[in-house]
Amino acid sequence: MITVSHLSKTYINPDGSQLTVLKDINCEIQPGEVISLIGPSGTGKSTFLRALNLLDPPTGGSIIFNGEDILQKGYPVHKMRQKMGMVFQSFNLFDHMTVLENVMYAPCKIKKTPLEKAREEGLQLLRKVGLAEKADVYPSSLSGGQKQRVAIARCLAMQPEVILFDEPTSALDPTMVGEVLSVIRQLAKEGMTMLIVTHEMKFARDVSTRIFFMYDGYIHEDGTPKQIFENPKRSATKAFVQRIRKEVFEVDGNEFDFLDMESRIRQFCIKYNIAAKSDKAVDLCQLMLSGPMASYVPMTVRITHSELSEDTALDFMVEGLETSPLKEAKMQEIRNQCREIVEEPTSRGFRVKLRID
Repeated sequence: MITVSHLSKTYINPDGSQLTVLKDINCEIQPGEVISLIGPSGTGKSTFLRALNLLDPPTGGSIIFNGEDILQKGYPVHKMRQKMGMVFQSFNLFDHMTVLENVMYAPCKIKKTPLEKAREEGLQLLRKVGLAEKADVYPSSLSGGQKQRVAIARCLAMQPEVILFDEPTSALDPTMVGEVLSVIRQLAKEGMTMLIVTHEMKFARDVSTRIFFMYDGYIHEDGTPKQIFENPKRSATKAFVQRIRKEVFEVDGNEFDFLDMESRIRQFCIKYNIAAKSDKAVDLCQLMLSGPMASYVPMTVRITHSELSEDTALDFMVEGLETSPLKEAKMQEIRNQCREIVEEPTSRGFRVKLRID
């Protein structure tokens, strides 16, 4: 469907210096593929998508779409964009139109679809994304997740052959991410060709047929989700997919601010879409710090979460300690509230790790 050869994009700064964001991008995209673009911020993922449908025209290379070079002078870009839809992170809905009118607008304006047919098809698409009951309301009354689902319906209204998603969940409250990802999952099951810039690693692993790991303006590694996440060839890929999020607390004495710790733990869990684990994490911290660990201050406490394995844990680290601080009398109570207790000496002291379900 799409062949990209030696694609590059260079910006000229106001001072005359150059910034090359895309460097020699080469890939082929087949019909029905779902490709997730992952990688650190600033590596060209969104620029690559914008270059594909010429929102940000490349400065070099070629893009062959359905057998035609879309970079050729005189190519009808508007026709290409009817077949290559794009969903942005910022929704871009028309606030003065109802939800249904937003979905109907492009088919009526561009494809000259009769009004009643556009209305019927628009309602079908809103049912598809679970928003038929919102057809006659205005975008201002919708949540962020609902707005993004309307944006997807609006894109589908043009019956595209491929959809480009530019971080479709990055502007959403974490509690709304799931509803948007579920719609994209359904499109993947239906065979829609999609390229998705995302920071949701589990989603990328579950929904994709291929992964592009982008780094320093290149497609640094291209492979199946299993290869990229379980056996990456490049060290940069391995470091990225295995990243572990953490929040660290220094407990200097028994008068430390536990309410601040609780608040930060809950914020951490919301940020990384593990809000369901927040109560357990707070309860375990309180149990440990008021019970078996109470006499071992100062200590370092961490909550960690692996985006790849979805493993969440609490670490209690005491410097200079040589044996476990846990007593058998408390062990069963702790085991009842966590999946696993790991006790391990370190070069600095002793660590107790509690893995949370």
